[in-house]
Amino acid sequence: MIVCNPNNPTATALPVETLYAWIGDIPVYPAASTYEFHGELTKLASNETPWEPNPKVIEAIAKASHDLNRYPDPSGTKLRQALSHRYDFPANQITLGNGSCEILLAAATAMLEPGAEIVYAWPSFSMYPHLAAMTGARAIEVPLTDDDTHDLTAMAREVTGATRMVIVCNPNNPTATALPVETLDTWIGDIPRHIAVILDEAYVEFATLQDPDASLDLLKRHNNLVLLRTFSKVYGLCGLRVGYALGSEQFKRACDVVRQPFSVNMLAQAAAAEALKHQDDIATRVERTVIERVHVESELQARGLATSDGEANFTWVDLGDHDEDAIMRGLGERGVIVRAGKDLGGPGHLRVTFGTRPENDRFLAALDATLAEI
Repeated sequence: MIVCNPNNPTATALPVETLYAWIGDIPVYPAASTYEFHGELTKLASNETPWEPNPKVIEAIAKASHDLNRYPDPSGTKLRQALSHRYDFPANQITLGNGSCEILLAAATAMLEPGAEIVYAWPSFSMYPHLAAMTGARAIEVPLTDDDTHDLTAMAREVTGATRMVIVCNPNNPTATALPVETLDTWIGDIPRHIAVILDEAYVEFATLQDPDASLDLLKRHNNLVLLRTFSKVYGLCGLRVGYALGSEQFKRACDVVRQPFSVNMLAQAAAAEALKHQDDIATRVERTVIERVHVESELQARGLATSDGEANFTWVDLGDHDEDAIMRGLGERGVIVRAGKDLGGPGHLRVTFGTRPENDRFLAALDATLAEI
């Protein structure tokens, strides 16, 4: 929205407070905290993979860097073709974005407006509340079940004639829980076809509940479905920001029209296309992550701290009677950074990313020391 202030020929001016009042309704994205710590910092707050990209990916980035005097391909042709080959899915139905967040924001810009509604579970990905706030739409937040999973029945009850978009994060961030594809298939079939169903699968590669590609078959049966994925997590490319969506050609066109040009930079496109060639490397990363998941969750449970039934590269820890602020403070003082549950919609919890074994053990040791002093 552009406002001429003052507006000629009337030359009247709006107060700055009026111009920017709507900004106050948009929540600030809760980025991970950092602490002043003179020593080794163990960062388990942002669901990053602890392992650097494949060496071939680094080589592809270096090679692409020689052309930085040129703009990147605005349509990401080579990357979309690589994704098309990887998933056996039409390239003209693949949307690229500067991380999956940009695709979510673009979809909201294209589909939502004052009077429209968006339905999603809560707590879930912290970006979802932005979509309604920035468009004037109404957000319908549906509480998770007692076992921290999506309550699909309750979500379906909230769908009305004003609903434009429904989002399911699977596995869910921050709770790490996941739903079977068969359950989602039945549920999506009951959602009216004019409503966009976005299945946010940022962590799907880490799930052991089912084959990560099992959800691709849903695209053949539901033309209102969009699968949202990213190179930020298992591929280890957080720093380059590449997200993608598999959906309809109409969805791609809608997102492309409203977002900025050249949104996925040249290095990101080259890195992502190369990363797709190394699926054996991805399998190894997942295996190492699952081993650490079992280790960390079993150690937490041995300490009397319950965790969700996780299917991601992080765990959702129920602190019980322990004070969340005190634990966050104690961990931070010992150089361990995790995410506070209250920042993610779940007070009384921690979200802890799985790192390397030494990093995970430093977290456990810091937790022990913190619990002993509070």
